[in-house]
Amino acid sequence: MSSKTDSKNKGTFQPDSDVHITIDDQMKINKFANFNAKVEDLKEELKVRQNELKNLEEAGDEIELMDEDTIPFLIGEVFVSHDLPRTQELLAEAKEKKKQEIENIQKLSKDIQDKMGDLKAHLYGRFGSNIYLENDE
Repeated sequence: MSSKTDSKNKGTFQPDSDVHITIDDQMKINKFANFNAKVEDLKEELKVRQNELKNLEEAGDEIELMDEDTIPFLIGEVFVSHDLPRTQELLAEAKEKKKQEIENIQKLSKDIQDKMGDLKAHLYGRFGSNIYLENDE
């Protein structure tokens, strides 16, 4: 009869099961949580940068249709007027800078996710089904 009870409880969460968490384990769990929060922040930052790049590309398309000799270009908080070739050059530089920022964010996010994968493997190996480390997305 006890074998039926044992097989019933196998693989299910048992709240009274003995899981001892060492300080090292807790530090790894905290590190994983911090990495997870950082990845979420990077995702938001990536969306913002991609939107800014899209706006720069649309601005480039729009200035080609303009008939004006000088075109205002925002530098910092001030608009500076330039001719069409110079404005296109400034837009190209801004787009390249934005693409580099996007690439850096993606690289940093991948590096952090790799570290999270290592931590996740260790923590699941240590705690099995007693720990949940997946995103709910």
